[in-house]
Amino acid sequence: MQFSLHFLLYFSLLSSIYANLDDEERYFFCNNNTGNYTNGSTYSQNVITTLSSLTANASLTGFVTIAVGDSDTVYGLVQCRPDVSLSDCQACVNTAAEDITRFCPNKKEAMIGYNNCLLRYSDLRFFSTASNSPIAAFYNTGTVNDANVFDTQLANLFRNISISAAWNASKFAAGAIGYSQFSDIYGMVQCTRDLSENDCSSCLQAIVGLIPQCCDQKQGARIYAMSCGLRFELYAFFSTSTPPISGIWPPPSVSPVEPSLSPGRTTNTMVIVVVPVAAVSFLVILVVGCCYLWRKAKKNAAETQDDYETTMESLLVGLDTLKSATANFSVVNKLGQGGFGPVYKGKLMDGREIAVKRLSSNSGQGLEELKTEVLLVAKLLHRNLVKLLGFCLEEEEKLLVYEYLPNGSLDKILFDQRKRLRLDWERRYKIIVGIARGLLYLHEDSQLRIIHRDLKASNILLDEQMNPKISDFGLAKLFGESQTQGNTNRIAGTYGYMAPEYAKNGYFSTRSDVYSFGMLVLEIVTGQKNSSFRNSINLQSHAWLHWTSGTAEELIDPVLADPWPRSEAFKCIHIGLLCVQETAADRPSMSDIISMLSSHSVTAPVPSRPAFFVTAEPANDSGLLQSSDSIQRSVNEVTISELYPR
Repeated sequence: MQFSLHFLLYFSLLSSIYANLDDEERYFFCNNNTGNYTNGSTYSQNVITTLSSLTANASLTGFVTIAVGDSDTVYGLVQCRPDVSLSDCQACVNTAAEDITRFCPNKKEAMIGYNNCLLRYSDLRFFSTASNSPIAAFYNTGTVNDANVFDTQLANLFRNISISAAWNASKFAAGAIGYSQFSDIYGMVQCTRDLSENDCSSCLQAIVGLIPQCCDQKQGARIYAMSCGLRFELYAFFSTSTPPISGIWPPPSVSPVEPSLSPGRTTNTMVIVVVPVAAVSFLVILVVGCCYLWRKAKKNAAETQDDYETTMESLLVGLDTLKSATANFSVVNKLGQGGFGPVYKGKLMDGREIAVKRLSSNSGQGLEELKTEVLLVAKLLHRNLVKLLGFCLEEEEKLLVYEYLPNGSLDKILFDQRKRLRLDWERRYKIIVGIARGLLYLHEDSQLRIIHRDLKASNILLDEQMNPKISDFGLAKLFGESQTQGNTNRIAGTYGYMAPEYAKNGYFSTRSDVYSFGMLVLEIVTGQKNSSFRNSINLQSHAWLHWTSGTAEELIDPVLADPWPRSEAFKCIHIGLLCVQETAADRPSMSDIISMLSSHSVTAPVPSRPAFFVTAEPANDSGLLQSSDSIQRSVNEVTISELYPR
């Protein structure tokens, strides 16, 4: 058998693609469209610093993103496969940092990848933005015997592991599926870890769709895009260290570059394989499977109540178990106190660490309400939402069991003079984006529309990698798909984060959550509590006065060491002020906010004066407010356009 290297060209790349033809392990992409940098320039020095930082930190977690430089900023990313050892990861990254400047000299954007790792840098912020433009594909020239069965099983395998990878924090999954009596198909997929579930899934779907065009009926192949990659073989290749290619396949030969995926050229191939026994067996299996699914569908309605009871039963946790895990709710294990009761750290018999919320007797939630909330919240699966593991209703106790997050709540770090030093700009921006993605899921992507109603720094928990997770759904309201707002006579929440229409009249909607998000963004950027201001002024007014007077830079938390990207910081202040506007209809939706956060250059309306506006200088108030009505400005690539009356 031979192993052939085959390049995929898209007209959208509009740039040269290079590869070392003597080493099928390496692929790389040099973007000619972004231009070159000169040696000794600021950008050149920032590239050197970026590669050095990525190399130094790669083996800590296997994934690093970094932004270097106030001007001529360089954005870098490095990622290793999670199934390789830290030493193999470090060795791979060391090689990548050396090779990328050798194969892509003086390029402002470049990427290089190997079996064990990939490294990328650019003059544009590409974090959390998926790119499924194909770079290269390697395939085994040997073909399979039974193409129909192989293609069907390969599709099933990639569908399953792609779903797993999209949901996993590592954005990696591998598995195997039966192919013949003597062999299985082994597959692996991986996205860069900064991608959302949807973006990872879309990227993987795109490159899986390329298999018939580049690697049809091949015994093995690898396809790489900028943000994701896949591999399949007829042997197990995923392990602690990558199996040596030599000894399995002869030395590679190289096929000429072919624009096989260029626009206007498609390949429609129908393969008919006549294997009577296999075909009959497959038909029998298909018929039996269809009958099974049909019968199962008929029973779904009758089983709905049984499913409900089964789900509730699976979430029940015994009181004795939780008492043992928390040392009988010992003060030593107390993590904090919320409006609905204290939270305790616990450890189960299997070693899992948990957080147990003990609802007080006057929490206001009835038994049936609590059961309904538990059932719905348990089905919320998103990387930026705290996962509910179970609940307990015994001896007048109402206990909720959540995953334990070691870094605690955001307020404990953000508002601590010593701990806040851990929150550099990159982490703060990551937290803002993560909270936004979690809220978008609640508002638009979950089965029911969910209004949180109590979004604040103490309800944002941080995992071991400082990824944010929204917690505490005690005040959440569940809506049908078409419902977007409601009202209540029982106003509960946290003043300072409440939207004016909710605090004054009890009206709540997705835009009242957006208001809370805006206050949270301003806190993260400034490092100041909204409750730390005196009666003369508040956080949103403080931010507004600086924004309108052109001194927004003074808002940035002074503990942030230079360089920090001013364009991103000003963009976050802009978004925060848009979110805290008086009129709910003027505030952006969470999908709008995600678009603004994801874009390097964004067009957004001028924010109007925030709700609850006060000023410490009443004599100058009228002048400031009058000027705010007609401001049009561009702040560091954040293009602002006039907001016309609705």
